[in-house]
Amino acid sequence: MTLKEKVAYIKGLSDGLNLDTATAEGKIIAAMMDLLEEMASEVEEIEESIEYLGDYVEEVDKDLGELEEFCYEDDCDCCDCDDCDCDCDDCTCLACLDEEFDFDDEDEEAEEENE
Repeated sequence: MTLKEKVAYIKGLSDGLNLDTATAEGKIIAAMMDLLEEMASEVEEIEESIEYLGDYVEEVDKDLGELEEFCYEDDCDCCDCDDCDCDCDDCTCLACLDEEFDFDDEDEEAEEENE
């Protein structure tokens, strides 16, 4: 039995009592029934949101796992630098690219020219 069904059952019981809502006790019970209905609706919405978010997190985790497998494959040996163990011309290692293009020397030459 869901929470909403339980609240509906209790409300049916209270309606069956034929409470007089003009009395203090009747007003309190009627207000409590309204509150229970609202709370049950809110809880149901929260449960649906949690279920949706759980499914979403699972999908993101799956996608991240696939991305990690793609990015961190250990199959490539494309250079001999200290940062990686690669040996091919297609190396994308940043340390190797820095050595190949020698970015640091260009910065030093530019500074010397400005002086």
